[in-house]
Amino acid sequence: MRIITIVGAGLMGSSIGFPARENGHEVRLVGTPLDREIIEHAKKTGEHLTLQRRLPDGYKYYQFEQMGEALSGADLLVSGVSSFGVDWFEHEVLSVIPESLPVLCVTKGLQDTEDGALIPYPYLYKQHLKGRKLNINAVGGPCTSYELADHDPTEVCFCGEDMQTLRAMKEMFECPYYHISLSTDIAGVECAVAIKNGYALAVSLAVGLSEKRDGKLHYNSQAALFGQSVREMRRLIALCGGHDDNIIYAAGDLYVTIFGGRSRKIGALLGRGVDFDKAMEELHGLTLESVVIATRTANAVKKLIAKGAASANDFPLLLHIDALINDGAKVNIPWAAFETEFTT
Repeated sequence: MRIITIVGAGLMGSSIGFPARENGHEVRLVGTPLDREIIEHAKKTGEHLTLQRRLPDGYKYYQFEQMGEALSGADLLVSGVSSFGVDWFEHEVLSVIPESLPVLCVTKGLQDTEDGALIPYPYLYKQHLKGRKLNINAVGGPCTSYELADHDPTEVCFCGEDMQTLRAMKEMFECPYYHISLSTDIAGVECAVAIKNGYALAVSLAVGLSEKRDGKLHYNSQAALFGQSVREMRRLIALCGGHDDNIIYAAGDLYVTIFGGRSRKIGALLGRGVDFDKAMEELHGLTLESVVIATRTANAVKKLIAKGAASANDFPLLLHIDALINDGAKVNIPWAAFETEFTT
């Protein structure tokens, strides 16, 4: 039996403990200061307040002030925070844990830099935690928290620098419904699963456009935007220095994301002709990961274009999404820019 401590009681952080607990490991769920109600509710009822599922028997629950107790004897730390909590996790958790404790991050995201690079969170953590030699790994792939909790089979990828560590983590989590590939290509995997958020918004434009046109849900336009998204995501993975095979994680994750959630909602609203600011008001001003990652990715690409290291012709959909979000543009999907000629 291993001891797995999860910090962050959000949807995915809480769900990833399901296979580990069912494999017989001890799972300790630690709430952030924003998760107090979730932890208290779970202690009393055994259910997750927002996931609306019963958590596995044997889960142990801790408020953040009890993190030291929850980390005592732990074999693995899981970061269950969202991308908006990475700075907090870095300062409040990673800065105090022992270097011998491996970390697995469920957080998906990238940070753009002044020179047009896109940095995945495991690398960003290591840059900021100067002098600390932490073993930071990440998970990516098409997996929603609700369906993981419901045991719907999926295939994900654990990535990190040390294959021995990855194999040990795979042994903790793999089960009949949670299948795990392993990769040392951190940049490729993490780029793949982060950039799909912006493209989920892009594909969802077609939902709003068809609803506006005749009130029906059409699939030709969604499929066309999905295909263009895959083409552009492959190019972005290459710019990040990742292996081309990582496109399977980007495409799979894009597929599940466009079926629901806030990325679909904001895309559909924009497609119906609602301008970006009003669409955000309808979503109560929530900061959306799809908006953040699309903006960061577009910023990086525009810097590379300015340096001659990339071409605007390779990213027409991404640049259109950026214009919708940041320049007040109206939806006008550049269909002609997607067309290609290919000869053998």
